[in-house]
Amino acid sequence: MRKRLIVSAASALSLFLAVPASASGFQPGADGLGDPYYPTLGNGGYHVSHYDVRLKYQPATDELEGTTTILATATQDLSRFNLDFALKVSEIQVNGRPAAFANSGDQELEITPARPLANGAPITVVVRYKDVPSTVQKYGGFTAWSRTPDGAVAAGEPVSAGWWFPSNDHPSDKATFDVSVLVPDGTQAISNGVLTGTSSQAGWTRWSWRENKPQATYLATLAIGKFDITRDVTASGLPVYNAYSKDLGDNADAAKASVERTGELVDWLSGYFGEYPFSSVGGYVPNLKAGGALETQTRVFYGPGVFARGSNTSVVAHELAHQWYGDSVSLSRWSDIWLNEGFAQYAQYLWSEHENEGTAQELADYVYASHPADDPFWKVKPGDPGDENQFHWAVYQRGAAAIQALRNTVGDETFFRILKGWPTERRYGNATIPEFQAYAERISGRKLGDLLNTWLFTPAKPPVGPGLHATAATATRTEGQPPAEPKSWRQIQEANSVHTHWK
Repeated sequence: MRKRLIVSAASALSLFLAVPASASGFQPGADGLGDPYYPTLGNGGYHVSHYDVRLKYQPATDELEGTTTILATATQDLSRFNLDFALKVSEIQVNGRPAAFANSGDQELEITPARPLANGAPITVVVRYKDVPSTVQKYGGFTAWSRTPDGAVAAGEPVSAGWWFPSNDHPSDKATFDVSVLVPDGTQAISNGVLTGTSSQAGWTRWSWRENKPQATYLATLAIGKFDITRDVTASGLPVYNAYSKDLGDNADAAKASVERTGELVDWLSGYFGEYPFSSVGGYVPNLKAGGALETQTRVFYGPGVFARGSNTSVVAHELAHQWYGDSVSLSRWSDIWLNEGFAQYAQYLWSEHENEGTAQELADYVYASHPADDPFWKVKPGDPGDENQFHWAVYQRGAAAIQALRNTVGDETFFRILKGWPTERRYGNATIPEFQAYAERISGRKLGDLLNTWLFTPAKPPVGPGLHATAATATRTEGQPPAEPKSWRQIQEANSVHTHWK
């Protein structure tokens, strides 16, 4: 027994023993994951399992001081590896030893550990930093950090993490999170997941949040300011945390009348998409000049402008649908954005039906008939729109009409099995459009390649609409003659997310 224990200990210790930097097989990890749209985002050579982000923030000066601890595992023999980060770093340790580091490109933080890392080795990275995030501009003048009159907000897609914590910034590498923020008394810090506690000392209060399910880095959010916070529990027992800036002005009541229905809507959506995948739900509305929303995991960001015309539960339905389609089941690559936005917009169609403001079929028909064949709208391919059109309205509108066409092709019973089964089977993972097609074909027993190719990958108006009995003849008759605008249409259009395009 003693001999076996010695051998086991020696084997484990070998992962940490010094290895000459020139040792054969030890190479730098890739400085990007080769995403077709954003090849420099993310990094190769390791997989992250957890981020522990501890911050101190002074709203008066916008100074952010942080220590982020990253737990990861090497996926190759590493001599060096990168993180994505935009702020000034003062110190890095890897497995308890000081590491050398350098910056390159817009967000590359190159780290050389004191000892190379063997494939399969656990990695603990501690990064200390201090900066004024609002002054940091990357990608030709872009920043994901927005100051407010009493604090700041970090929210954006496809990037936002780099302005408040170092990460492997690509949705294919998801991890759990602890976020703890020290702010002056009277100021709140809002983040993802469940509030695990607050504590005050010497004029400062620490807010601690935990997201215990895998989360993509762009879905992590931080809001600091003076908020009215509401807490509730849904009929199914799910904790709800909502927060509203104390200075929303005329938009305040409309925002609350919408976001306070989060519990009702998430329970309703569970009937279509299956059990809610996370441990809390909610949203926040900061005092920003923003008109969209973003599906930050469990704690949706809503720009006040969404509610400038009054309450809008449709946008709440859209962002909550993303908790299944986009957050729990995340993109493997950014070109598959239809898996997020097409289904979130379709959830708005279902909510419209529920509210008797237009059926999903009427909405899909309206999209089809509203755009003549020569409209550039049809040149955008929802299944691969290109980085310049990643958040084009065609991804949303044509993307949702494609889902209605799928529904009519396979029939309601099978369609709703697919709608619920996909996020259940792929929960907490990543996926591509071809994988969704394979799943839908397995459930329906039908070949769907021609249908999806026509609606998602062909830069032209489909010859027939998404209707159950659509024909080329009916398409010709309705060309340029859209049906009456469904009552829900304007609210549906306002669900455009706060996506940040920086290329």
